[in-house]
Amino acid sequence: MFHSTHARGLRVTALLMFFSTLMVSQGQKQVEKDYADAQKALADGRYQEAAEGFEKICQIDPAIAEVHANLGLIYFRQRQLDRAIPALRQALKLKPNLTKANTLLAICLAETGQFREALFGLEACVHQYPAGEVRRMCGLQLIRTYNVLEHQDKAVEMSLQLTRMYPNDPEVLYETEKVYGNFAFLTMQKLAELAPESIWRHQAAAEAYESQGSNDLAIAEYRTVVASDPRRPGVHYRLGRTLLSRAQERDIQAAADEFTQELAIDPTNANAAYELGEICRKAGQLRQAAQYFRQALKYYPDFEQARIAVAAVLISEGTPALALDELKRALALNSKNEIAYYRLAQAYKALGKPSEQGIALAEYARLHAQNAEHRLVKPLDEVTKQELDSVASQYQPSW
Repeated sequence: MFHSTHARGLRVTALLMFFSTLMVSQGQKQVEKDYADAQKALADGRYQEAAEGFEKICQIDPAIAEVHANLGLIYFRQRQLDRAIPALRQALKLKPNLTKANTLLAICLAETGQFREALFGLEACVHQYPAGEVRRMCGLQLIRTYNVLEHQDKAVEMSLQLTRMYPNDPEVLYETEKVYGNFAFLTMQKLAELAPESIWRHQAAAEAYESQGSNDLAIAEYRTVVASDPRRPGVHYRLGRTLLSRAQERDIQAAADEFTQELAIDPTNANAAYELGEICRKAGQLRQAAQYFRQALKYYPDFEQARIAVAAVLISEGTPALALDELKRALALNSKNEIAYYRLAQAYKALGKPSEQGIALAEYARLHAQNAEHRLVKPLDEVTKQELDSVASQYQPSW
């Protein structure tokens, strides 16, 4: 099932530069000439001609390890792995210290599903060679080998290593995503088998459902958790966030209740305080909103979204100069926040500074257009982002 791996990722030039440096030390002039001709054909990509040349040399002198190694490379490039493997084995039998031949043999073995035999050579490759195409190839094959051999922890470690070395490589990112997904699935499966009714299993299921956008299922699981342990830190907050994500009007008050319970358990939960403040702000209850935002910033001074929210309250209350300080601190934390620039423009307008307002609006427009092309999925622990306010608000808490 891995037959297409190198058709996608293999770079011919890099492989040839790596593997075609194998030299012969024999003294026969004809053999040397034939070898040189075959080597040139290999370098030029004339694989069939190169194969015929090396095969002719084998008939004259079958004891030249480098000839078998080059044949192994050619057969590999021609996708004749059933011929490449014995050729490389013969090369290593004649000269065991042919490191490059050993690496190519490991890749071939992995390609043909002989993972246990390939394992040692692949591990040696990723430890011996610097970052480059061959190490990348071995790393990808090693991830697949670890997965098949059920060494999921090692697969995760290798994925992390490859993403550090090749952060923009599409194939590396694709394989890493598969590893993480598989590892998460297996971990959840083991948890379900060992403790199907445990609070941990229900909380893990709730978080998984929430990340998938299955809000009704997530809410049910979170409520199971809080029914078992009402004072469990963090769960009321996650339940409140999921209720808000469901975007039903009746859920807003229920979410506020959950955030309030979270703060009763843990007053330092800045996220819960912020969410309560945002509900109050959108309901027009500015004084109470400001109190919650300040509570969030007391325990988390670098809370970018809370800084922007406080600025919105200050602008609404007619103190735009104070809002400028909050917005500048927010932009110091993240200079690419478009809403911070929009609020900055509002503050400058209120202060009668049209030049500064125009600069802030222009930066908002630039970032807004830029961000529209690079929208990312929100991580699980995301708070409600600040956005442009609508004219009227649906948030009407009853407390």
